[in-house]
Amino acid sequence: MVEIREVKTKKEQREFLNFPLKMYKDNPYFVPPLYGDEKKMFSADFVYNDTCDSIHLNAYDEKGKMIGRITGIIQKASNEKNHEKRARFTHFDCIDDEEAAHALFSYVEKWAREKGMDTVCGPLGYSDLEREGLLVEGFDQLSTFEEQYNAEYYGALVESFGFVKEVDWTESKLNLPDTGVEEIRKMADFVMKRYNLHFGTAKNINDFLNKYSDDFFSLLDVAYDKLYGTVPFTDGMKKSIIKSFKLIVDLDHVAVILDENEKVICIGICFPSIAKAVQKSQGHLTPAALIRLLRAIKHPDIIDLGLIAVDPSYLNRGVSTVVSAELMRMLASPSIKYAETNLNLENNFAIQNQWKRFKRVNHKRRRAYVKRIAEE
Repeated sequence: MVEIREVKTKKEQREFLNFPLKMYKDNPYFVPPLYGDEKKMFSADFVYNDTCDSIHLNAYDEKGKMIGRITGIIQKASNEKNHEKRARFTHFDCIDDEEAAHALFSYVEKWAREKGMDTVCGPLGYSDLEREGLLVEGFDQLSTFEEQYNAEYYGALVESFGFVKEVDWTESKLNLPDTGVEEIRKMADFVMKRYNLHFGTAKNINDFLNKYSDDFFSLLDVAYDKLYGTVPFTDGMKKSIIKSFKLIVDLDHVAVILDENEKVICIGICFPSIAKAVQKSQGHLTPAALIRLLRAIKHPDIIDLGLIAVDPSYLNRGVSTVVSAELMRMLASPSIKYAETNLNLENNFAIQNQWKRFKRVNHKRRRAYVKRIAEE
């Protein structure tokens, strides 16, 4: 028999947060989130409280041992934008047991129906900037810090409850191509001159954010508007993102392109990979972990692609070539082994085609599932 409890007490919160850390303690591919960041979802001033309803659940067996967890989310801004009545699930972790998984999903489904929803989908977080998608390929590959690892049996548990595929994301490793780098660079220079474009400059990352953050978020809202799972940026989200950027972003791994009127028409931000730096401490920022983190930020050997956005009016003008040239510049550093794309929608053909310019290995795939809630 499985008991489902809504997470309310401090003890239940700790159990919720610690469950995947215990499950994957010895797994070399699992990368934990920062523990302090995860705790924020239980705080009264959580950045998404204004735009979301949520419920956190723990599952226990008959002996009181925790065997699973899940979060249900109603992203009101997303539903309003898309004229939908959807609930999302995220933070799904479970032992290989259908009864436990079904009990968790049943509770979320009941909660969603009571809130007037007609569909459940996921894994999707509070926004598309959080970990999303269920890993369905690449179980022997190291996760990026930005994405969640899960065991291979998760897919069967989700599908056995009636969920079906809605969309997939692919993840790739990128290296410099064997030939053609100089040609890409020349094409990028031609595009920049033809449209009177130039790169934005900044003294440091604080100066960069002060100059470009407002235009950056406006551009992201426009460029990502039609992509699956995206939501408009709130002031709280912007502040949280800027705070994170100040911690890990380096000027060598960002690029902003301006038109002749100093308008931002393209921006790209990459992150130094901190996956291995946070593994040993299980996401806790201990003194030793902080040293590893700072070392990874200052001397990365892998870069993770974060956010790339292009003004829609420039999509067919070759600006993607400039983006490719800038990434090739980063990959040319002898200390960089490769770049990780993170999640790219399988039907986002513009971004999928862009990576054909590189030596590319598709090594991971993630899936978003959907289920219509049956009428009672």
